Parts: sequence; structure tokens; C-alpha cells
Amino acid sequence: MTGPLDARFITSSPDYTKCPDDVFPEYAFIGRSNVGKSSLINMITGKKMLAKISSTPGKTQLINHFLVNETWYLVDLPGYGYARTAKSRRKVWEGMIVDYLLKRTSLMTTFILIDSRLPLQENDHRVINWFGENGLPFTIIMTKTDKLSVNQFDSNLMGLKKDLQAEWEELPPFIISSAVKGIGRSEILEFIEQTNGLFRRDLT
Repeated sequence: MTGPLDARFITSSPDYTKCPDDVFPEYAFIGRSNVGKSSLINMITGKKMLAKISSTPGKTQLINHFLVNETWYLVDLPGYGYARTAKSRRKVWEGMIVDYLLKRTSLMTTFILIDSRLPLQENDHRVINWFGENGLPFTIIMTKTDKLSVNQFDSNLMGLKKDLQAEWEELPPFIISSAVKGIGRSEILEFIEQTNGLFRRDLT
């Protein structure tokens, strides 16, 4: 799939109970503030202005639903780890995100975005382990790979895997991406298309 998708913004929700009816499978995107989430979402959908890109980290504060091809939801979750956010506000965000991840029945998987230029950050490590502890499906997407040489990327990826192998018997799946070069788009969309087949509407 090379062209833009039929993607449109549906709503922003302050908690999972206000989200749209769960009649479509959902795929959530989450990562540290400024990891390139909005750019990646725009690249995946082929819509340059679908998700707002800001130079100020922490701008996404609600659960944002985008309906894609009238068949699945792309869900943009607030970023984590922005130090300038007040602790009280961070707790509200964290509670909102945790409730959504644990209780949203139509959520098929979450894509955790990791900045490929950096060693595995403490809050990234904590989030990945939390998903594992709660038995939630996820895939790691390495972002901004166009900023690195092949050797630099290979070294950083090896370091990340080494960090995770200390606690994980089996490593989670990885997808390599670059919003600038369009890398990873086909892999992400293929994964979503295959997973959509596992979703069953509740007809009772």
C-alpha cells in the first residue's frame, strides 16, 4: 500500500469511557515526548497534517482516535517522560493511559516508539516491562533511524536488545522506521491488516 489512506480525526477523549464505541479494532501509539509520534502517524496514513506536530513536547494530552479506511482506529496516546509537566498532571495522564490500555476491549496492540538515536531510557524500559507484566501485546517501533549511520543504528539496536534480554526470555517484535524516508510504513500496515482479521465484533 503506497498511497495515502482514508484517515480522519474522530474525537479526543479524557478517559477510556468517553472513547468511541468499540466496534472497530484499535492500534495505539505511545512513546516518550518528542519521539516523533505525530510524524510517524502522518507518514503511516499518508496525511501530512493528520496528527499535529509540535516543537513543544507533551502537547498531546488526550486519547485521540482516527478512523482509517472505515475499518480500524489509530489511537494517538499522550507522550510520557516530559520533565516539565507538573507531577499532578502527569499522574492524571498516567491514570488515563493505564485505564485505557488495561480496559479498552477493542485494543489489539500498542506500538511503543523508541528513539533509535538514544540508549534505552529508564522510562522506556519501565513502560516496556509494564506491558510485559500485564500481559499486553505490543511492538517496538524504532524511530528517526534516518538520523544514524548503519553502524550507529546497529550498535544502538544491539545495546537495546542487550538491556531487554536481561529481563526478557523472548524479545518483543521490532519494526525499524523513519518518518522522513517512509521506512517501516509497509511493515506496520501489513501487521495491522493481519491483526484486523483477529478482531470479532460482539454481536450479542
